[in-house]
Amino acid sequence: MKKIMTMAVVLMTAIAASGAEKELASPDGRMTVVVSDDGGKPAYRVSLDGQAFLLPSPLGVKANFDDLTQGLSLGQCEVKTVTDEYSIKTTKQGHVQYEATEAVCQFQKDGRRALDVVFRITSRDVAYRYVIYPKKGRGGETLVAVVQDEASGFVLPDGTTTFLCPQSRPMGGFARTAPSYETGYTLDDQTGKNGWGEGYSFPCLFKVPVAASAKQTAGREGWVLISETGTDGRYVACRLLNDGGAKYKIGFPQPGEMNGQGTTTASVSLPAATPWRTITLGTSLEPIVETTIANDLVQPKYKASRAYTYGKGMWSWIIKMDASCNFDEQKRYIDFAAAMGYRSVLVDALWDTQIGYPKMEELSRYAQSKGVGLFLWYNSNGSWNDAPQGPRHKMDRSAARRAEMAWMQKNGILGIKVDFFGGDKQPMMQLYEDILTDANDFGLQVIFHGCTLPRGWERMYPNYVASEAVLASENLHFGQGACDAEARNACIHTFIRNTVGSMDFGGSALNKHYGADNQHGTTRRTSDVYALATAVLFQSSVQHFALAPNNLDDAPSWAIDFMKQVPTVWDEVQFIDGYPGRYIIMARRSGDKWYIAGINAEEKPVKQTITLPMLQKNANVTLYSDDATLAGSVKPLRLKKQTAKVEIPQNGAFLIVADAQ
Repeated sequence: MKKIMTMAVVLMTAIAASGAEKELASPDGRMTVVVSDDGGKPAYRVSLDGQAFLLPSPLGVKANFDDLTQGLSLGQCEVKTVTDEYSIKTTKQGHVQYEATEAVCQFQKDGRRALDVVFRITSRDVAYRYVIYPKKGRGGETLVAVVQDEASGFVLPDGTTTFLCPQSRPMGGFARTAPSYETGYTLDDQTGKNGWGEGYSFPCLFKVPVAASAKQTAGREGWVLISETGTDGRYVACRLLNDGGAKYKIGFPQPGEMNGQGTTTASVSLPAATPWRTITLGTSLEPIVETTIANDLVQPKYKASRAYTYGKGMWSWIIKMDASCNFDEQKRYIDFAAAMGYRSVLVDALWDTQIGYPKMEELSRYAQSKGVGLFLWYNSNGSWNDAPQGPRHKMDRSAARRAEMAWMQKNGILGIKVDFFGGDKQPMMQLYEDILTDANDFGLQVIFHGCTLPRGWERMYPNYVASEAVLASENLHFGQGACDAEARNACIHTFIRNTVGSMDFGGSALNKHYGADNQHGTTRRTSDVYALATAVLFQSSVQHFALAPNNLDDAPSWAIDFMKQVPTVWDEVQFIDGYPGRYIIMARRSGDKWYIAGINAEEKPVKQTITLPMLQKNANVTLYSDDATLAGSVKPLRLKKQTAKVEIPQNGAFLIVADAQ
């Protein structure tokens, strides 16, 4: 028997040396993944319609008890079709029907099942995660482990260009709150770079060359979006590191994050399943913009404690800053919200000292009498940065947090906005989860700012609303450069950041200036129609817009009327046209109405005849548009065909509102 077992181990070693391969395909056969173990090192490659999008790329993890990146042999792959169907109000697609090929590829080491790589493959997405198994030894069975690193790689074809957001070094930026996913993107850049030395924040977009077909004389472009989903308190959140040329790999957090607290590794209980690595790809940007992969691969972690509702809101801070967080000004904004028919007002930082708890109780009662609820800002600290704004030390410990949330529940508060995290280590991921879980116990919705990217959290946590994790509207107040680049950045976020998770941007200003009197401060370069268009283009089920009470008098009536009725909950999204950093044309449906929006950042106007098959023939629509001077107007229009001619000037926009078929 011992001799037979020895022969079996030798045979498996020989198979590994020879390089076993398994080919997997999506249900429709368009997407293929080839898994291999050449030289004992697990790897995979990805093709779409026979075209290579990812070249052979490494797989595996390194743990404190075993190196599961080498010495492995590929065994069987258990393949089946998996389906799911779910409805969700907090993402771009209200109802999702999901079908994928699932393949559990087993890798052996030293005669034992050591690692599974679980693939999910659809016609536009490939995802994989690991299942790490215990190991028996002289001291017994390993039941807990430390995951020290992943080999998980993404090798792109030569000629690839990048659209990436550098991750900042820890303990930098305002009050040493970095990294908080708030840096600018480089567009159409070369591979082989590593950001500012610390890699890139997810999601990461790449343009890859695709070979010409027999009918074409030149090659086409393909697109690859890389991210992750399913991260919670059982793992770390990751970034993407350049590993030379067009090779990229998963990177764990930086040691200095959280003021040095915690390790950069993940402590797990075995068997352990890691978060999913996601790859969305196509020969156009349509699958990138429309993907639902971040939520397809996860399940709710708990039931909603109540029926959460969503809608529009406003906040004074973006225009009037800290001084506006006082009782009288917030009461004025409550009146403004009521006049607009809005659901909420966000009371930002320093309310604990500039309003105080007794007056906040009075303010909440007043808001409720007007049919308006309040979101309250909180500092996440803790001891991981120097952010001085209060309330502080209310969210970082369970007893204080739950007492605060009980007070909020008693006083009818709708939700919280928690800020200044700055780190992706496992203890910080656990804090995010603890805040969400406790908030649900008290019926509170949660928005995160100064934070990490959401990773499937809309479905995992029913009371989660959105995260910032982007160069958001505050930068428009802080510097003219951000105002000058506003349209360019918006044409990036729609293709990258907002494709994988709800984005709390806080924009759509109708003031001409970011100042209390609308006469001073930074100057808005974009049009009023642009402000309306981004209310459609930026997805978050709770939107706190950058409107001000004076807009009832100084903004065009048609703009105010649109902002009163624009939805924040969407049933469907369709990409129409665009290019990252240049322009975007996109359609969203809410109920029985379509909203088709386009903006342009390029100096040359965008002139398009767009096809709108989702509209009725001879549809009567409402068109909002800009002329060459960015003067906006609105008019009814009859589309004789299911097409429309649009022209978008730089920093301008158009909007079409129409009934669905």
